[in-house]
Amino acid sequence: MAWNLSEEVAVARNAAQQLSADRVVIVYTTSSGQFGYASYGRDKSLCANAKRLGDVLFERTREYLENDE
Repeated sequence: MAWNLSEEVAVARNAAQQLSADRVVIVYTTSSGQFGYASYGRDKSLCANAKRLGDVLFERTREYLENDE
């Protein structure tokens, strides 16, 4: 598993440490209306699982934001 230095992944990694969690997905929005997610898993398998969950949450967030106007 490659080490990701992005700020978003650092937040997810830190949250996992603070929560003693094996995986974390964080969905975020910006004041300009953009959104995204960051995922972290303790090992390669959990990392892949967190990414799949993040992809689902990203899609649901997009749908929610489109209908929330």
